[in-house]
Amino acid sequence: MTTTTEFAELTAIVTGGASGIGLAVADELADRGARVAVLDLNPAPGDRHLSVSCDVSDTASVEAAVTRVVAEFGRLDIVINNAGIGAAGTVADNDEAEWVKVLQVNVGGIVRVTSAALPHLRQSPAAAIVNTSSIAATTGLPQRALYSASKGAVLSLTRAMAMDHLPEGIRVNCVSPGTADTPWVGRLLDAAPDPAAERAALAARQPHGRLVSADEVAKAVAYLASPSSTSTVGVSLAVDGGMDVLRPRIG
Repeated sequence: MTTTTEFAELTAIVTGGASGIGLAVADELADRGARVAVLDLNPAPGDRHLSVSCDVSDTASVEAAVTRVVAEFGRLDIVINNAGIGAAGTVADNDEAEWVKVLQVNVGGIVRVTSAALPHLRQSPAAAIVNTSSIAATTGLPQRALYSASKGAVLSLTRAMAMDHLPEGIRVNCVSPGTADTPWVGRLLDAAPDPAAERAALAARQPHGRLVSADEVAKAVAYLASPSSTSTVGVSLAVDGGMDVLRPRIG
């Protein structure tokens, strides 16, 4: 672990920060000097980050969480909109209630958290927002219709937000991970008829031949959020082993 002061004096919110990519991001930002608040449905109490219970699908919960963070730290500079839920199946497999639920969290959550944070971000000298999109936003994946639709919306929303808020001094970008070695992917693998074979297949479809690590995604998020990246705006940064743009020869 390398500790720096890149984010010294800055306060960051990480939604969905209790596990997986979110926790890796929270730790990475803290390693670089940020004061970090983890917003999650089930935040894990600890000494390193401020843990705040928050349901990003509920406006009142989001507003209360942001208010608490600002009351605790006195400012808000960085928002990492990472909270999200998955869904498997074709368009015929997910019912209307599941479509509403996933979109409420994956897209609506970004809207709610950002809206609550904007008044504080406008006062920051280093304001940045990083949303978590996905390789699913740009690449057709099997059995991911609903999830892909939600992450495609995140990508488009990121670009619109970037244009809207750049004049206010707020940079907006997104990170687009490939298949990452996270608890959610682990649960999908556990549910497969042959988990080992499914893991191997997921690893093989990424040109570098393995799953992406949460730490790799966290370092990309830290770059996008960094006060040193002032000319990086409206970007979707792929962390996918080349899956989006490379076409390995087969055979």
